[in-house]
Amino acid sequence: MERLTDLSARLAALRTDLPLFVEPLLALAVAIALALIALNIVYRIVFRHFTDGDSPLAQFLRRARRPLRLGAVLLAIGAVSPGLALSVWGREALQHAVLAGVVVLIGWSVLIAVDILTARSVRKHRLDVADNLTARKYLTQIRILKRATKIVTVILTIGAVLMTFEGVREYGVSLFASAGAAGLVLGFAARPVLANLIAGVQIALTQPIRIDDVVIVEGEWGWIEEIYATYVVVRIWDWRRLIVPLSYFIEQPFQNWTRESASIMGSVFWYVDYTMPVAEMREVVERIISESPHWDGQVKVLQVVDVDKDVMHLRALMSSRNSPTNWDLRCEVREKVMAWMQEAHPEALPRLRGEMEMRDGWSMTGNPGGQSKGPEAPQRVPQEMKRQE
Repeated sequence: MERLTDLSARLAALRTDLPLFVEPLLALAVAIALALIALNIVYRIVFRHFTDGDSPLAQFLRRARRPLRLGAVLLAIGAVSPGLALSVWGREALQHAVLAGVVVLIGWSVLIAVDILTARSVRKHRLDVADNLTARKYLTQIRILKRATKIVTVILTIGAVLMTFEGVREYGVSLFASAGAAGLVLGFAARPVLANLIAGVQIALTQPIRIDDVVIVEGEWGWIEEIYATYVVVRIWDWRRLIVPLSYFIEQPFQNWTRESASIMGSVFWYVDYTMPVAEMREVVERIISESPHWDGQVKVLQVVDVDKDVMHLRALMSSRNSPTNWDLRCEVREKVMAWMQEAHPEALPRLRGEMEMRDGWSMTGNPGGQSKGPEAPQRVPQEMKRQE
């Protein structure tokens, strides 16, 4: 009994010797630790029963572990803070921290909910199918609006946290009330970011570009790989990446080869001699196109589109389900038709004709009238090459 009394006296003496802020900190630390332990136990129980399925609640629980920890910490602080021996300043600071934490927790939860809802909404829309126009439209809208929503949520959350500070709140109110030079400076500085955000909303609604569209931007041919909040990533055909601001697609002209559908026509040109039998070549070209797996069964035609004094200009049109396939089809047709021309009609390949004519009054010996002046006479045969028209 004497030992217990002595231990109690020592603890009391130690308690009086400690600084005043140590006891509240220890109480807070114990409360937070107990709250995290209780959360871990409850989370495991709930995780076993509710996270096996694919419901929005199950997905939220799988991704909300860190926000739940923050909520448990805030709950523990709010529960024990009224009984702590704190000064007025310490109590106000603790209450302010809890308020800011609640705001952050709400914004964090909104971001997670946006991610889950958008991921579930695009699940039925696939890009790895032949006709993916509807999927590309929907996916573009969802991704742009998702990023815009997350940016707005982050900005509002930061603004709400800052507004919990009295000095920031007074400055903000005075700034909006005065609308002075500081507001103009801030607005001008934020103009590029705001312009791209507004352009993103316009693109989501009007859709001049979509995910996986084939475009020509700044003379480069490629695909729209990703649309972010302020810029677009264009994957060039040689695997380079072109980074373009979102506002570019609102303010500058560009080519979109898949605006309405991915199907596209391509052309191949040949320049052949007039002796080429066009009807026979047309049959060969149409047969090669028809036998190719890259043809979509829509367009195949060979036409004489122009002539000049030397050759005929022949153009073949062929269609495919998308531009990369059409490129392969054009290369295949070009190679096979060239091989056929070299084998079947080599004389019809482009050639340059000419003829040799004697000028009037000169003979083969180079003298007028054909009279010879002996072996020492100069042998001149003036000639000129004339292009046959």
